[in-house]
Amino acid sequence: MLLAQNIGLRYGKRVLFEHVNIKFEGENCYGIIGANGAGKSTFLKILSGEIESTSGEVILTKGERISTLKQNHYEYDDLTVLETVIGGDDELYSIMKEKDALYAKEDFSEKDGIRVGYLEDLFLKKNGWEAEANASILLSGLGISNEVYDQKMKEQKDADKVKILLARALFGDPDILLLDEPTNGLDLKSKLWLEDFLVNFKHTVLVVSHDRHFLNTVCTYMVDIDYEKITLFVGNYDFFY
Repeated sequence: MLLAQNIGLRYGKRVLFEHVNIKFEGENCYGIIGANGAGKSTFLKILSGEIESTSGEVILTKGERISTLKQNHYEYDDLTVLETVIGGDDELYSIMKEKDALYAKEDFSEKDGIRVGYLEDLFLKKNGWEAEANASILLSGLGISNEVYDQKMKEQKDADKVKILLARALFGDPDILLLDEPTNGLDLKSKLWLEDFLVNFKHTVLVVSHDRHFLNTVCTYMVDIDYEKITLFVGNYDFFY
């Protein structure tokens, strides 16, 4: 569960929104809509913790994980495609890196062995042995060939980076998924695959999009940002309209 409690945001004298109280929960997909400049992407950034609101607070159920779609195509240039996707689950990726570093030590100690045992247990609980296969399923669904999995991100075309970063956001079965314009740059086949993925996703999704067909297909609620207010409506875009 993700709760926006009395959230407000001002830039000087300009008010984007205020007194926002909305709860996002369950297997629902919330479409964030509103005029350009209304604050749709900004609202997602507040919910993810990327920026702070002027007032109020965001409350996330303890132990739940938020995943967001990154827009910086150069942030992971030195990582391989597969590493980039698996890195979407920060905890799992950190476990993998520390475990590999310990196994690579020439002076592996008893203390290291105890630490590795602990990490291996965490790795198993996080389904780490299935990480590469799960990442591959996402990449394949979005049309990324397995021939590039071990290549660096900087070697990939921008159109493919869009898909890889989307796979990163979807990886690891996050509890809360925040997607800002996820269909931008996707071909029709990838877009249809994403629609199917989100329709069957068993957790909470918030998505900013101008694509009405996409919103109609995946959304169960609409969140309208307008006139300095954020209002929740039941149903997809057509029902809201």
